[in-house]
Amino acid sequence: MKLNPKACGLSFGLVWGLGIFFLTWWLIMFRGISREKLLIGEVYRGYEISPKGSIIGLLWGFVDGLLGGALYAWAYNIFDEKPHCRE
Repeated sequence: MKLNPKACGLSFGLVWGLGIFFLTWWLIMFRGISREKLLIGEVYRGYEISPKGSIIGLLWGFVDGLLGGALYAWAYNIFDEKPHCRE
């Protein structure tokens, strides 16, 4: 079975982007708005625990998940090819 890289990338991107978005709002709800830099802020430029940071995290997470999901599906399709046996 082959994976569709576009569909896989889109689904990974949506899940990862929305995950970062909701995680940020979860942190805002319990810890408040913070300008301190977290580990994810080192990777996603401009990210911080704030409403603006949640949008930045959503965008970075979507792009990151889109590329990661498409790459995963591409690699899966390459390694899933079974050799054809001659009888």
